[in-house]
Amino acid sequence: MSETATPAVTWSDVDAGVMTITLQRRPANALGLPIIDGLNAALDAADADGSVKVIVVRSDIPGFFAAGADIKHMSAVDAESFTAYGDRLRGALDRLASADRITIAAVDGLALGGGLELAMACTLRVGGADAKFGLPEVKLGLIPGAGGTQRLPRLVGRGRALDIMLTARQVPADEAHAIGLIDRLVDAAFDTPLEEGFRFEVAQEQELFESGEAKEGITAFLEKRTPRFA
Repeated sequence: MSETATPAVTWSDVDAGVMTITLQRRPANALGLPIIDGLNAALDAADADGSVKVIVVRSDIPGFFAAGADIKHMSAVDAESFTAYGDRLRGALDRLASADRITIAAVDGLALGGGLELAMACTLRVGGADAKFGLPEVKLGLIPGAGGTQRLPRLVGRGRALDIMLTARQVPADEAHAIGLIDRLVDAAFDTPLEEGFRFEVAQEQELFESGEAKEGITAFLEKRTPRFA
């Protein structure tokens, strides 16, 4: 992978079909052009490698998944440039959403504004116990502009989505799980990183097929009998 020193986004070699994309633009992973371009480069690499089945998007910044759009960048551009910036951000997130593979947002810390929109663009969302989610654009006289107004109601329903957008409040992880904003709630202190857990899971499943256990279970199901495991 050809990246400059301290890139905003890095990605791992593919291991057991899993690629991990890591956001690492300090201080809070603001979704400016460095992260947008980095996401596109990572997805280009995934597209070029036919073995990628799962993409995990995570952060390397403690306390933040992604804090939202790049406000400093937005404040310094005219309306035309602002529209172009929004188009580029939406384009990157749409690539995640439409990818012919499973994409998983591993959220630990804050996922706000564009950060939540990025997470919602993924197939699944896994949140740590300290994760918080929100769309605070109303505080800036804006609305979510990278899919938030469309994807959030589809996940949590119209009423809950309006509550989250109009109050600009931060939704804690347990509530996010209860309303369907995230699919899994995990202990943020769990020793095994998510991507390592996926690799272990794939290896264990393969071992079950190689040992014949999976074949016996599937055959027994089709024959409507109790499986006879070794």
